[in-house]
Parts: sequence; C-alpha cells; structure tokens
Amino acid sequence: MTVPASTAPQVPPQNERPNQSTPAAAPAPPRRPGARPQGRGADTRALTQVLFARLKALEPGTPEHARVRAALIEANLPLVRYAAARFRSRNEPMEDVVQVGTIGLINAIDRFDPDRGVQFPTFAMPTVVGEIKRYFRDNVRTVHVPRRLHELWVQVNGATEDLTTAHGRSPTTAEIAERLKIGEDEVLACIEAGRSYHATSLEAAQEGDGMPGLLDRLGYEDPALAGVEHRDLVRHLLVQLPEREQRILMLRYYSNLTQSQISQELGVSQMHVSRLLARSFARLRSANRIEA
Repeated sequence: MTVPASTAPQVPPQNERPNQSTPAAAPAPPRRPGARPQGRGADTRALTQVLFARLKALEPGTPEHARVRAALIEANLPLVRYAAARFRSRNEPMEDVVQVGTIGLINAIDRFDPDRGVQFPTFAMPTVVGEIKRYFRDNVRTVHVPRRLHELWVQVNGATEDLTTAHGRSPTTAEIAERLKIGEDEVLACIEAGRSYHATSLEAAQEGDGMPGLLDRLGYEDPALAGVEHRDLVRHLLVQLPEREQRILMLRYYSNLTQSQISQELGVSQMHVSRLLARSFARLRSANRIEA
C-alpha cells in the first residue's frame, strides 16, 4: 500500500546531527520470535487518521479519492478478520464471512466523520458485525427461527463452551439449563434451532444407524392410488347388477376375454353377450351419481 507523499512522515537527512541536548533513545528490547509487534494497532490507527484527513480533502469520484479509500479498506481489514473470527462456530467458510464483513467496513468508511472525535474502530465494529449477522440471518439459515430463540441459542452456545472448558467434557442439557436459569425444553429447542444453519443432504448416509440416505427412504407416489376411488365406486355399482351380468363384466375386463370367448364360456351367442354388456353399462351409468 502506498501512502501519498504529502502525508508521509518527514525523515531527517542522514548527515544532519541530532540535537546534543536530546537524550539518545534506549535500544528496543529483543522481540520473541513470532510475537506480535506492540505498536501495530497504534500504527494502524495513526495511518487511518492520516488517510481520513486526506480523504476529506479530496473530491469524491476522483482517482485520488478512490486510491485513498482503497488504502483505508486495506489498512482496516484486520478489524474485519477479528470480527469474523467471532462466527467460527457457524461452520460457514471464513472467506465468505470476511467478504461480508468487508462490505460493512466499506459502509462504515463512507459514513465516518473524523471531526466527531470517535476512533474509527469503535465506529466501524458495530457496522461490520451487524452486516455479518444480517448475512447469517437472511442467507445462511435453511429454516427461519424466531428471533428470541435465536438470541437464546447464542447464550446456550456460549454456556456450552464455558461448561466444556470447566468440566473437560460436553455438558448435559440439565447443566446448561441450570447455568442459564431456563428449562431443559428451551435448551433442546435452542439446540434444534442451531441446526437450521446446516442443511443435511438427502443423499447423505445417516450417521450411527448405518441406514441409507433420506432420499432412498422417502416414499413415492403410487400411480394406483388414483384408481382407489374408482375401484370402490365400481365395486359398489357391480353388486347392483344381476349375477350373470357381473360375471360377464368380470370375464371381459378382469380376465381380458373377448366377447367370442365369453359366449363360449357361458354357452350363449356373441350377440347376446354384446347386448348384456350394453345393458350393464346403461345401468351402471344411471346408478353412478358422480356422472349424473
């Protein structure tokens, strides 16, 4: 990141001797390997103040304004990562959470007024966290849960972590309920609400029971169901016919015999079988209240 030359701190020339009355600075103590520099946060705040002062003097929409704004975003990305780390338990990709938090950071930069005397991290943190929470509320949950239950779930999650650290094991529902002074049913409801952040694949195998996935165990629509009402209606109408006509219909439409075969089976002419079928159909139609 390049800081504008007009805002960069001036360094005295190498041949300029320091004032003799000024005591020499004590040598800095050696820093432990991997330790974080003590003044990094202070340097970031100082750089942010300089960049905001520069940004205020520039006309919005100009290339220089865009460069200083981009430098502000880059300098304060650690603030976004710090806020995103609070949501690691949601099992959402941290890159996505950081991107959402960066949107909140940009909004905070555009609305920040350095003349109010408020430090930028203090002003920006609620906006960044609020943007991340809005993302989880509107885009991550697979099932919407009531706001009160969601807020209580956050408390249950925190109490679970504290009790796990204290006891060295996962706490029971009763221990969590006693810690928060709520009923065990509410704790169970909160745990169930926490699962709304995770959608289980229908094809995933069920853990523990060794059974196939949900998709393999789901029922299907039986095509024969559409004919249940019709079969019941036909059965009700058939009993109203004479026995011989019932037999003719059974042989024709259940045994799939032709009229010639039926005539041989009953010992009557084929023409007589045809007349009996026509008469049976007329009786069935007149008794069928649905068609009437």
